[in-house]
Amino acid sequence: MTSRILIVDDDFHIRGVVRIAAETAGMQTNEAANGLDALTLVHRHKPDLVVLDVGMPGMNGFDCCKQIRNHSRVPILFLTAHDDEVDRILGFELGGDDFVAKPFSPRELMLRIKAILSRGGQQTEELLRYGDLQLNGRRHACMLGSHELAVTSTEFALLALLARHPGTLMDRNTLIAGVYGQNNSLSGRTIDSHVRNIRAKASKLGCTDVIRTVHGVGLRLGDCLLRSPNQ
Repeated sequence: MTSRILIVDDDFHIRGVVRIAAETAGMQTNEAANGLDALTLVHRHKPDLVVLDVGMPGMNGFDCCKQIRNHSRVPILFLTAHDDEVDRILGFELGGDDFVAKPFSPRELMLRIKAILSRGGQQTEELLRYGDLQLNGRRHACMLGSHELAVTSTEFALLALLARHPGTLMDRNTLIAGVYGQNNSLSGRTIDSHVRNIRAKASKLGCTDVIRTVHGVGLRLGDCLLRSPNQ
């Protein structure tokens, strides 16, 4: 099935570069020059991934991401003019899946896009259970008991990696390689951002021990049990 990419950037030259690269790779594209138009197109076309510029005037990419996340878990890849780790951490905490700094190689961008789509589009029979946590690889659905845990594709991939080895401590470099692939320059703080997001979402459902940190060593799956209000 052909993937549809929404390209959001106020620079039409950048949109053109991304469009040509995506269409050459066999993908369909839509374009928006600002955040407001992007919100309309996300609702109308339901893209498989959004390439979203951070530094747009008016509604910037981070604000646009917040609005998208109110109703959609579509994967979001940020384009940024600053290769700043602070921006990356903020973007991941808002629900972004990856960052590419400008100027970028169209080939690298497409590799990142394909990696994200493969995480979100794998149709496997895999069903992982641990405690009250259940991960359905075919439906790409995550449940805590009878409640949906609304995770992004990257958060799902991180949870699935931990759930395949529930008693194993994994260092951050291993987790980054498992989720993003070997060829990346991301730091351990990237994983920490995704872990904070997962913990916050799980806590709202009543699970306060979904991922455990062993300081100086790594992370592993917690007991993943829902707690009653009086516990």
